[in-house]
Amino acid sequence: MILYIVRHAWAGHFGDPAWPDDFQRPLTENGKARFCRVVEALVERGFAPQIVATSPLVRCRETAEIIRDVVPNHPRVVALDELAPAGSVQALLEWTLETAGDLDQVAWVGHAPDVGQLTAALIGDGAAWFRFAKGAVAAIEFDEALEPGEGELRWLVTAKLLGCP
Repeated sequence: MILYIVRHAWAGHFGDPAWPDDFQRPLTENGKARFCRVVEALVERGFAPQIVATSPLVRCRETAEIIRDVVPNHPRVVALDELAPAGSVQALLEWTLETAGDLDQVAWVGHAPDVGQLTAALIGDGAAWFRFAKGAVAAIEFDEALEPGEGELRWLVTAKLLGCP
């Protein structure tokens, strides 16, 4: 299985009085357009998740919906509380095994610093940390068990690396 870890795309600024409830803070129009270009570039390189799990916060749901709309197979999007800030990697792995264990490609959409911590836990002992820019995507491959420390980081890309201004 390839598990994609995605940080939500560019959203409004934290603390903006227009969004006193940070759970409701949406993506910016530029953020939506830029992330759409990121997904288009990744689709050309084989990005085709069959299901997308997302934090229930608006900016993550909107990011997941862009993936759904751009990927040709239009994967199902599922909101999971486990992908909200400070979620549980073990609960995410259990959900993935139960719901998507027979799929080839799965995506999780979440928040920083959680996405960096999830990546570290999945490919090592969890002591490391990865910096995810907004809209960044990592691909972790599991040959055997979908368990912490068993994944191999195949790549981690940003919009800038993909040439998506």
